[in-house]
This record gives sequence, structure tokens and C-alpha cells, in this order.
Amino acid sequence: MDFNTNWKKYLEELADPQFVDVESLKLKDTLPPEIWESGMLNPEISQALEKIVVEFFETLKLDSSVQIKDIILTGSLATYNWSDYSDVDLHILLDFNKLHNRVLLEDYFKEKTRNWNRTHNILIKGYEVELYIQDSNEPHHASGIWSINENRWIKQPSRHRREVDYDTVKKKAANFMEAVDHVYDDYAEKDYRQALLSAEKLMDRIKKYRRAGLSTGGIYSVENLVFKVLRRNDYIKKLSSLKILSYDKLMSVNGGY
Repeated sequence: MDFNTNWKKYLEELADPQFVDVESLKLKDTLPPEIWESGMLNPEISQALEKIVVEFFETLKLDSSVQIKDIILTGSLATYNWSDYSDVDLHILLDFNKLHNRVLLEDYFKEKTRNWNRTHNILIKGYEVELYIQDSNEPHHASGIWSINENRWIKQPSRHRREVDYDTVKKKAANFMEAVDHVYDDYAEKDYRQALLSAEKLMDRIKKYRRAGLSTGGIYSVENLVFKVLRRNDYIKKLSSLKILSYDKLMSVNGGY
């Protein structure tokens, strides 16, 4: 990634609210037809997703007492809010109460899924697969949840169209994008400590902002839709990259890229 020649111009263009594209957030009339048949998950796709999860699960090398309780397909592809930007959000449900060292294994799960998602580019009908490990005892906020193990909807999505304040979504997203721009300014000026602190603080702010929206207004809350805008135009990825680059620069001794 060429930060000095491409990033700055790109951020400046997209940080203007008129360039924030919210069209992909609007509800569709049907579930994605490549994935669903008459309201049921395509059997071929179900088998492919199950195989992916089983092979990944084997790499975890967990105690035999820890088994997969369910595999669920959730996210926008399980709703009427899908788009070309959607991922196959595949959650592996485990009973965390059965883990001998829960804190250590939770970190291990995060690292394993993060590494898998980073190194693999498996496509299902053009949609990229993203793996997550989820505690089966914790509630999952989603408008659509399909159980692959049971071959049924746990929570069926609704076509009900909510009134969404897209102007507010655009403005809020633009504000976060501008904040990422400021993190880049610190990085470009070689103030790596400030860039790192700002990136960490901003990432935490975005997570809390989205979590608040999901808990009060669900997936169509302004907060969650703002997060989707940031993710779909790669601003979440850019912020994460700035955090990593700033840390590496800060810890280097007379090092350069």
C-alpha cells in the first residue's frame, strides 16, 4: 500500500458526505437468489460451508469434550440487506463453559480465525467466507440466523421496511472517515506514538458505537449502518493497517520500509 501517494487523496475524496455511498444498505425484495432456494439454504452451499468449518475446527486441536454445537449463517446474506459487498458470515458455536482455560482459548480462537480470514479467499457464489467462533451461551444480535446443523431458520428475516435516516448515516460515516484521515496525518508526520494512540482510541470508539446501536436499534440502527459503510469502503481495514504500521515504526530502531 502506497500511503504517501494514494491514501491521502483517497481519504479526502471519500470523507466528503456526498461521496458516501449508502445505496448498498437499502433493503432488497428477495434474499440473495444464489444462496437461497424458496427460503431454504441451497443444499450444495450448506455442504460446502459445513466442510469448511469441520476442516478449520480440526486445526484447533481442542479437547474431545469441546464439540461444535451448531454452525450458523448470519449477517447480511441471511437478510434482505445483502449486497455485492456482503460476506458469508459463518459462526461456529461452541460452549465456552466447557473450556478449561477460557481466557487463553478465547484469545487463541480470535487469532486462529483472524489468521484464517486473512490468508484464505474462499468464495461462495462470489461472496467471501468469514469465519467466527462464538460462545453458544451468548445472545447474537441479527435479523436472520440460519442453522446449518438443523437446516432451518433460528430467526427468519423480515421484509419489513424501516425508515432509515440515510442522511445521518452519511454524515456520521463521513465524520469517522475524517477521523481516520487525522490518524493518517499523524502517521505521515512521523508522530507514530500519537498515530497509534489515536488509532486504538478510534477503533474502540467505533466498536462501542456499533454495539450501542445493535443493542437498542438492531441491525438497521444508524450506528450499525455507519459501521457497514466504513467496512464496505475499507476504512475499517485502513484504520487497522495504520495501527499496525504505527506500532511497527514506533518499535523500530533506525528502521525504514
